[in-house]
Amino acid sequence: MSVSKETKAALVAKYARSEGDTGSAEVQIAILTERIRNLTAHLQRNKKDVSTRRGLVGLVSKRNRMLRYLKRVDPGRHAAIVADLGIRG
Repeated sequence: MSVSKETKAALVAKYARSEGDTGSAEVQIAILTERIRNLTAHLQRNKKDVSTRRGLVGLVSKRNRMLRYLKRVDPGRHAAIVADLGIRG
């Protein structure tokens, strides 16, 4: 259910703001989005997995906080990442 090394490396390469950037808001939001998609697929197959659902809610909340931060700091970057990932921001 976690993000594979290859997928994470691809997300970092795509959303990094500079060489070696793994901690910018865009990279973190992209990785969280991938984890959320994986957990959503898992929960569609395992409807009674309550502990995973709780973890999913926490991840969505964390991503929303990061999106609010990014919108406050740089609305242009926020709009770009929301459009690129296809999420509501």
